[in-house]
Amino acid sequence: MVYMSRVAIQGFFGCFHEQAARLFYKENLDVVPDIVECATFQGLYDLMDAGKADAAIMAIENTSSGGLLPNLELLRKNPNRKIKGEVFLHIQQNLMALPGQRIEDIKEVRTHYMAINQTRRFFETQAPWIQLVESEDTAKSAIDIAENHLLGVGAVASELAAEQNGLVILQPSIETYKQNFTRFLILDNGLDIPGNVADKVTMCFTLPHNPGSLAHVLTILSFYGMNLTKIQSLPLPGREWQYFFYIEIKHEDHLRFEQALAAVRPLMEDLTIMGEYRATI
Repeated sequence: MVYMSRVAIQGFFGCFHEQAARLFYKENLDVVPDIVECATFQGLYDLMDAGKADAAIMAIENTSSGGLLPNLELLRKNPNRKIKGEVFLHIQQNLMALPGQRIEDIKEVRTHYMAINQTRRFFETQAPWIQLVESEDTAKSAIDIAENHLLGVGAVASELAAEQNGLVILQPSIETYKQNFTRFLILDNGLDIPGNVADKVTMCFTLPHNPGSLAHVLTILSFYGMNLTKIQSLPLPGREWQYFFYIEIKHEDHLRFEQALAAVRPLMEDLTIMGEYRATI
């Protein structure tokens, strides 16, 4: 059976979400997914609920800017959409424009505010005459230049965005920090990840407001040999001074994980397993 999937992305064609989706599905299933554009992260769930997308990909953290905390809340609020995979994408920001343009011809560059933050040093030192203008999306900036034939205007976006819109890259990889990676989660209930393959678990829970309650849970997980790779706390709306904890665990033995979970479950409240999947690194 050939696996096919309509994958919703936050952003426009050519954005880094599309790159990440293509990378994951090519490497894991050897297929090219159909990409469905979406304006917001909440919209990813709306498209899946409406049957207009079979899956979604969602950025969760970046090595330069940290975690996307609102997306953790979306994961918590939508427990029926399970995480079935992860992919790390090396983010390379490229300065692009219409063919025939030189960097000296560019007076204005449009891109997303995060891309501006990631490339500001290049413009300050190499092209100080260029005005940086914030836009809603990196790829959309490239699309606008191509569709409106904007001379003297550049975009900072992915290599895929340049390729899809017939733009030329004037300067590749202008990000300040070259080790710039974004981690994306795959939300795809159609993917079946066997227990003997899944070695990473994402879950969230709340705890009684008692001294040492979190330390107690972490001690038990450590006793069972669970490798805690991420922990994040976020306030619970409407519940004063209470938090939910978002954690990620890597393990080498699924039975051992089940034993650890059985041991800590009585200490937790509102425990939700958000997904079990294969770790990428």
